[in-house]
Amino acid sequence: MECIQNSTATASATKVPAVTIGPVLYFWSKAKLQAFYQHAAQSAATTVYLGETVCSKRREFGFTDFLDTAYQLRDAGKQVVLSTLTLIEQQAELKELRKIIDNGEFMVEANDMGAVGWLHEKGLPFVAGSALNIYNELSLRLMVKQGMQRWVLPVELGRDWILRLLAQPSLADLSQQIEIEVFAYGHLPLAWSGRCFTARSENRPKDQCELCCLNYPNGRLTQSQEGQPLFVLNGIQTQSGQRYNLQNDLGSMHGWVDYVRLSPEMDGFFDKVQLFANGINQPLPQHDVNGYWHQVAGFRQTSETIE
Repeated sequence: MECIQNSTATASATKVPAVTIGPVLYFWSKAKLQAFYQHAAQSAATTVYLGETVCSKRREFGFTDFLDTAYQLRDAGKQVVLSTLTLIEQQAELKELRKIIDNGEFMVEANDMGAVGWLHEKGLPFVAGSALNIYNELSLRLMVKQGMQRWVLPVELGRDWILRLLAQPSLADLSQQIEIEVFAYGHLPLAWSGRCFTARSENRPKDQCELCCLNYPNGRLTQSQEGQPLFVLNGIQTQSGQRYNLQNDLGSMHGWVDYVRLSPEMDGFFDKVQLFANGINQPLPQHDVNGYWHQVAGFRQTSETIE
């Protein structure tokens, strides 16, 4: 199995954030996914995450398809990480999780504690996804003991909050053991539920959804009574209505953040990958926000510079 530490020595040595492409959170057709990953293979991203993390009914791209794609991306020089479901509810989903963990080739991003437990049992290092609720030094140390090699920060945490946590004396010996990844672009994954909100928005029961998520390749936007973006419905996942964008905050990450994650979108995504890779600052679009990073309301956009 590949080791993240060995394959990312350059990024870790310079501590300039490298760009990663997160798992596709929406339901896209097989043809669209194939085309997307062909572009990803030629992009400036160093790492690509593959896997269904939202809903197991989305089977257009199965485990074998993801594994074939992983080999192709690796041949193109990309590091590949296989991502797991965030909310596991059925026995069939456990079987799929076991296949991912037993792939024998690629690192796994664990998005629930069941995956963490199985990975620990097998002695496999892993990436801890942002949904794992790691908020203090005790949980962080525990996850390192379980085998965490890279930590994707919870999306709502600010830069100063994280730095204070990492500066805790009890974590001094861990600073060289883990890599830090920040969700830096895309609609923030905020919550998961046993209900399917996309199906409900079409007056369908979850068990008879007819895979209506395919109709919303960027999720289904809901607005406030004032007409402002409120949430994006993505099956059982609820996302932020505004797009999170830390493009102009990369300078505040130098020296301690190893990777910035961009969450795939249908249009113009690889232009953003290039902008992040080049570290280009430019005015953010009107509805893009960066409030959480600056420890203000998440829906705010601020041009304040933090060093």
